[in-house]
Amino acid sequence: MKGSLNPAARRQQIGLLFVLPAILYMLVFVGYPIISNIVLSMQNVTVRNLVKGKKLFIGLDNYKTLCKDPVFWKALKNTLVFTVSCLVVQFIIGFALALFFNKKFKFAKPVRGLLMIPWMIPMTITGLMFKFMFSTKVGIVNYFLETLGFISSNIEWLTSPNTAMVAVIITNIWIGIPFNMILISTGLTSIPEELYESAAIDGANTVQRFFRITLPMMRSTIESILVLGFIYTFKVYDLVWVMTSGGPVNATHLMSTYSYKLSFEKFQYSMGSSVANVLLVVLLIVGVLYLKITMNGEESNER
Repeated sequence: MKGSLNPAARRQQIGLLFVLPAILYMLVFVGYPIISNIVLSMQNVTVRNLVKGKKLFIGLDNYKTLCKDPVFWKALKNTLVFTVSCLVVQFIIGFALALFFNKKFKFAKPVRGLLMIPWMIPMTITGLMFKFMFSTKVGIVNYFLETLGFISSNIEWLTSPNTAMVAVIITNIWIGIPFNMILISTGLTSIPEELYESAAIDGANTVQRFFRITLPMMRSTIESILVLGFIYTFKVYDLVWVMTSGGPVNATHLMSTYSYKLSFEKFQYSMGSSVANVLLVVLLIVGVLYLKITMNGEESNER
C-alpha cells in the first residue's frame, strides 16, 4: 500500500507509544513542580498574602536576600562538609568490606546480606534509633565510651554545636556503607579472575594487584558510585530533621532542612523555594556529570 509505513518507522511509532506514559508522568509529577517552584521563588509569597492570593513578582530579590543570609551560607557549608565526609568514609569502608566479602568463604553471602539491613531500614527509624543512642544521659554511645575509659563525663552529642554534626555524619555513614559495598561488590565480580592469576604468576603481590588491576578495572564503577552517593547525600533531609531539626544554633542545618524551615516554620514560602532551587542546580550539575560518565563508560566498553 502506498501510504503504509515501513517496518522501521512502525517500530519507532510503537516505541514512542510505550514511552509516552513515562513522558506524561515526568511532565506532571516532575516538570510541573520544578517550574512552579522556580516561579514561586521569583515571587513574594508568605502566610500573609497566600490567603489573599496576591503574589507579587519580585524577580531575583529572594536570591539576593539569600546571598546576605548568614544561615544560608552556613547551611551550604554544612551540606558540603556533611556530603564529603560521609562520601569519603562510607566509600572507603564499603570498598574494604566489598573486597573482604568477595573472598570465597562459607558465610560470605549471608553476612553480606545482613549488612544490607542498615540501608533497608527507613531513614526516620534510623534517625530515631541514633538519636536515642547519642542522647546524653541514657545513650549507649556515652556508656561504652565511658566504660572503655575514653571519656570521664557524658558528651552532649546532639545538644552541642561542636559534636552535633559529627553525630549526624556517623549516622549517615552507617546507612551508606551497605550501598557502597553492594555496588562495589557487583563491580568486582566483572573483573576476570585470569587477570589476577596472571599477575600472581608474574610475581605481583596483593597491593600491586589492587592498584594495577582492581582500581583501573573499577574506574567507571567507582565514578558512578561517587556521583550517585553525592546526589543521595547532598539532598538528605529526614535523617537530620529527626535527629537535630537543624540545631543546635543552626549547627546541623543543611540546605534541605533550611528550605523546610523557611517554608513551613517561618512561612516564607518564596525564600524556602529559592533555597530548594539552589539545591536543585547543584544536583542538576552533578546529574549531568553522572550522565557524561555513564555515556563515556558505555563508549569505552563498545571499543
